[in-house]
Amino acid sequence: MGAASMTLPTSMHLAPVQQLACIFIAMVAAMTLGWRWQRRHINAGIVDVIWSGGMGMAALFVAMTGSGDPGLRLALALLAAAWSIRLASHLWRRVRRDEDGRYRALRQRWHGHQGKFFGLFMFQALLVPLFSLPFVAVGANANSGGALHIHLIVGVLIWAGALAGETLADRQLDRFRAIPANHGHSCRAGLWRYSRHPNYFFEWCHWFAYVALAWGSPLAWMAWLGPLLMFVFLRWVSGIPFTEQQALRSRGEEYRAYQRETPAFFPWFPKSSRSSGDRQ
Repeated sequence: MGAASMTLPTSMHLAPVQQLACIFIAMVAAMTLGWRWQRRHINAGIVDVIWSGGMGMAALFVAMTGSGDPGLRLALALLAAAWSIRLASHLWRRVRRDEDGRYRALRQRWHGHQGKFFGLFMFQALLVPLFSLPFVAVGANANSGGALHIHLIVGVLIWAGALAGETLADRQLDRFRAIPANHGHSCRAGLWRYSRHPNYFFEWCHWFAYVALAWGSPLAWMAWLGPLLMFVFLRWVSGIPFTEQQALRSRGEEYRAYQRETPAFFPWFPKSSRSSGDRQ
């Protein structure tokens, strides 16, 4: 613990409300710059990159200003930063090529109305402190029980498994899309055979790592909001609904068949074409 104490300052503790307020102010500034960037480049996908990077910065800030065990705060900083960097860089590789079809559809629906796009960016700015509540719970956790306490080990294992699954799903999809002959078809290779959104599934699993790290924290209930809110957003708000609307626009009946055969979120064995009514 001595090395961790040297790494993370102990003289700049902030109350949870102060931490969240600082995160929100920083994200409003970052998202405003992002909105100006999308206005110049006609590419709103940058909002996802900023959100991902902002989450990592929020975790680092909470780790630096929290009052909990230095070892747990160091774990929070390392795990969340690594997750954030991987996700933000992955999204940036997509965004820099072209605007995501979901945002192109919004641009058409809104007729390019920049006020509505600014509202979208500000909404994302608000989501960063909201999804930072699990980080705050970890940052306030003084109940470590030592560097090798079971909840620290469990948290790292959950994080590693979830990150590996999400990375594998993203790579499988990227390889599929890189083949021109696959244009207009749905990826059914690897993890995508068992879930239409395995990347979302493992993203959701990742948030349970902070539940483990927050075990024993006076704010432990906040950590459960991570997987709860992420599931709601992925399943019913901005994840699966947006993605599948775009897939139906671009792939039509081929994607409807994929919907009939493959679970939306939780991985499971696909239905046969005959049982789904797809075979003529």
